[in-house]
Amino acid sequence: MSFSGTVKEELAENTASARHCQLAEFAAIIEFCGVIGKTKEGKDVIGISSENPSVVKKCFTLLKKTFNIVSSVDLENEESVWNIIQGLKLMDKGTFRGLNVPASPMLLKNSCCKRAFLRGAYLCVGSMSDPNKGYHLELVCETEEQAVQIVGLLADFDIEAKTIIRKKYHIVYLKESSAIVDFLNVIEAHVAMMEFENLRILKDVRNTVNRRVNCETANISKTVNAAAKQIEEIERIRDTVGFKNLPPNLREMAEVRLEHPDATLSELGEYLSPKVGKSGVNHRLRRLSEIAERI
Repeated sequence: MSFSGTVKEELAENTASARHCQLAEFAAIIEFCGVIGKTKEGKDVIGISSENPSVVKKCFTLLKKTFNIVSSVDLENEESVWNIIQGLKLMDKGTFRGLNVPASPMLLKNSCCKRAFLRGAYLCVGSMSDPNKGYHLELVCETEEQAVQIVGLLADFDIEAKTIIRKKYHIVYLKESSAIVDFLNVIEAHVAMMEFENLRILKDVRNTVNRRVNCETANISKTVNAAAKQIEEIERIRDTVGFKNLPPNLREMAEVRLEHPDATLSELGEYLSPKVGKSGVNHRLRRLSEIAERI
């Protein structure tokens, strides 16, 4: 199962105890997965359209807890339909607003209800990439109004989300790993959040190690190349003008470098008499290089 699917399984098992929070989460499910139609007899029918078993499972749970309805995903009883419409504040001045409209602000007054609504929204239209491969979480909305509502609710928890239009859909997305962690915490997917954090830490450590190894490898390569160049230049001096024509300090430096081709600048300084610091060694080698270039 994908990481996103694991998150949804956890959310399906997480149901708030307060009825106002249950209504908020059910409002999200109706907003993003609700459909309305009529039977052959002309009766109104409210249904849930989702291929995700977690959504269906949560729908059954919330129907039982909020409206004491034990039914299938299609509700044909007029009284039950009316109770749901009333309970979810889908009437505006006596007019039915529809199912797939932004949830009423009256249902989202409390912070806990906002959490519950976002939980239901992710359950219905959310997805996220495998944290091992990258960081990306998104919620797919059919309308701009839905996207604006989600962005606003996330902002209430100091989570900055962005939106794009993909085909006919409005996508709310997060790409920062810290924002995704905050989101998982907000919707109370705590097990998934801890797993995400562990994977993120492991990935960061691995990247840090790789950067250090690459840096050290580059430094070693640079040191080896520099030493090879120095030896080549010193041998050129030896084979042409000879060491006897060099000042004593440069002659000693040239001989020590040839005797210790793998030594670092600091180590070379230890072999000189008297000992010389790294900068002094570098200065002498640079003077030898200048002589070699003139040759």
